[in-house]
Amino acid sequence: MGFICRSNTVRDFDDFSDMIGQYYVHHYTTCVARGAQINRIEAIGRAKEILEQVYRRHQGNLMTAFRDASEGTNSGLRGVLDRIADALKTESVERYIREAFDAHVKPTEWNEKVNIIRQLFQACGPNLPPYIRTDQPEKYASDYQELVRGYTEALRRTTSLFSRQ
Repeated sequence: MGFICRSNTVRDFDDFSDMIGQYYVHHYTTCVARGAQINRIEAIGRAKEILEQVYRRHQGNLMTAFRDASEGTNSGLRGVLDRIADALKTESVERYIREAFDAHVKPTEWNEKVNIIRQLFQACGPNLPPYIRTDQPEKYASDYQELVRGYTEALRRTTSLFSRQ
């Protein structure tokens, strides 16, 4: 919310690129890596990659995001920037959870890994996406990346439900 957006629409694709790049720099340097620096070209490229991925999930692409920002549809430019913010937040949460697993689960202790995943399923199983096989903790003990993504997705859905209330 600290990013000043003077208009909810953009004039052209150059203006769009500039705004998403400025926003990415703002969000990244204030929320993800405080005080870090990222150059404009890198920020624009990362923002475009994020938007391409986010919009693809809804049968769109970067040009769909540009249309939203130029026509003011689907919450306009602010909606596009919100999608970047949500993606950066999700990436950070995934990174944190992955690091927690790496720091606290010994990679050589198979039984311990299976037991921890079983406990996670007991605590969070009903909220996990249906593609996570909670009856197969062994599947995730050797590679828990899919589990981390599923857990993060469940957190995002829960947060979204509360923020709508």
